Amino acid sequence: MRRPRRSPRSCGTSASSPDRRLVTSETVRIVPLGGLGEIGKNLTAIEYRGQIVVVDCGVEFPRDDMLGIDLVIPDVRWLVERADDVLGFVITHAHEDHFGGLPFVLKQVNKPVFASRFTLALIKSKLDEHGLIKVTDLTEVNEDTRLQLGPLGVSFVAVTHSVPDALAVVVETGLGRIVVTGDYRLDQHPIDGRSTDMARLQSLGDEGVLAMLGDSTNVEAPGSTGSESSVGVAFDRIFAEAEGRVIVSSFASHIHRIQQAITIAHRHGRKFAVSGRSMQKNVNIARNLGYIEVPEGAMIKLGEIDDYRPEEILILSTGSQGEPLSALRRMAFSDHPQVELNEGDTVVISAKAIPGNEVSVMATVNRLLKSGATVVYGEDKGVHVSGHASREDLRAVLQLLRPQYFVPVHGEYRHQYYHAQLARECGVPEEDIFVLENGDVLEIDAESAEVVGKVPTGLAFIDGFEIGEEDGLVLRDRQQLAGDGILIAVVTVDGQDGHAVAPPELVARGFLHDDERQKDVLDECGSALDLLMEQLGSVHVTGRRVIQDDIKERLAELVYARTKRRPLILPVVVEV
Repeated sequence: MRRPRRSPRSCGTSASSPDRRLVTSETVRIVPLGGLGEIGKNLTAIEYRGQIVVVDCGVEFPRDDMLGIDLVIPDVRWLVERADDVLGFVITHAHEDHFGGLPFVLKQVNKPVFASRFTLALIKSKLDEHGLIKVTDLTEVNEDTRLQLGPLGVSFVAVTHSVPDALAVVVETGLGRIVVTGDYRLDQHPIDGRSTDMARLQSLGDEGVLAMLGDSTNVEAPGSTGSESSVGVAFDRIFAEAEGRVIVSSFASHIHRIQQAITIAHRHGRKFAVSGRSMQKNVNIARNLGYIEVPEGAMIKLGEIDDYRPEEILILSTGSQGEPLSALRRMAFSDHPQVELNEGDTVVISAKAIPGNEVSVMATVNRLLKSGATVVYGEDKGVHVSGHASREDLRAVLQLLRPQYFVPVHGEYRHQYYHAQLARECGVPEEDIFVLENGDVLEIDAESAEVVGKVPTGLAFIDGFEIGEEDGLVLRDRQQLAGDGILIAVVTVDGQDGHAVAPPELVARGFLHDDERQKDVLDECGSALDLLMEQLGSVHVTGRRVIQDDIKERLAELVYARTKRRPLILPVVVEV
């Protein structure tokens, strides 16, 4: 049902807005392929006059049941089919959930990439690992950049986040402006002096915003998000009180927090070393670009920390999310080649656990405490401030932009729901708010907006450098192996007439706990295979695939009937 276009509204203000009535019959389509109903793998396509600009291209970390999977990206088959219409990828900031999918998507849709200076540096590093740096068109942009990509204009707004050079993206169409906020907060005292450009947001609102796609992550948090500088106050206290080494674990991309740790450590007479591949890489990139200033003589090699007294050392480490192979995790489990935790060490986990990582983080904390270290974690300790706007900050941005249509993004369903509720409080009519799902096609014309269909999307799994499908056999086999083990059946047959020429061999791993019971089941399986091979030989079945399928079916039925388990059954047919 088409809804009439509403008159312009204010959000908590009586200020009038200019007439935004449109006279064109063109349409704009907004197609999110990731980032809705979830935290991660953000990717949104904006289509106008048959041409597409893609905003962000992120990854998501796998769930515990995604065995052997390294990363998850959106299924981009729709983009691949529309590759000729894609004009480029515009990246809001340097977080993996916004740019980490680029190497895998660019292999399928090789189009120009536009990003800010620091973001582009991290993108280059990642593309270099994948051998794509020489075949990818990369363009640096900033808040003053104006692009014309086919019929679409693209400009940017400086925003503050937990990484340098974050940008909101403004896409200009013949129907009006679409503002994608990206991740942001309203920090009045940013470490680098670069605040969210409220004046620019105000100007956009005054000129008219057709649609706003707004970050919903912290909508449940009341009030306003604190300043990053407050973390420095906590660091100062902790560094002063710590009697031994201080180990600070944060996201490797949180350059401002790393800078604070370095500066405050130097003030307290501590030198610093870096542990963890991504931390080393990002610190080096940030230093080379001038985003991190290191006092002369303040940085030492990790192998040199024992040359100094404990109270003279700071270690910057990866592992704030409890990642299995991270530096902090290895320290906690006494598996780090260069750092052995001692009683008197203070470990600061300067990050909030990403949903799904809570168990891993707490397991790391438990082991750290067992080692005798003091562990400081949690926002209540002042060692972390969110990079996302809280509820009143979100309200303020809605007040400035006053969008005709509103789409809450970057969040689980509850985040989208409450952000939509906030928009209604700000005067956006319910029929002009769209709580979308990945794959939904939101079409906007001169009179109305509505969801007109859905494009294929879902999950694509990254295993090493390979892309697998959501329902791929490999993952299902891994899940089956993990749950019920494996049963291997080897039969040797005459390649001419299909008769068995040797007794079947059965091997089981991870199947049953009781060895005696397992032996009984395998004996029964062997008898069943003898009978099956006799039946197949009598009718001269020689096709290897046919024999394998029959073995699999027969054993699966028998094993489940006897054990109520479904091991991965691997039939091996040897023809002689």
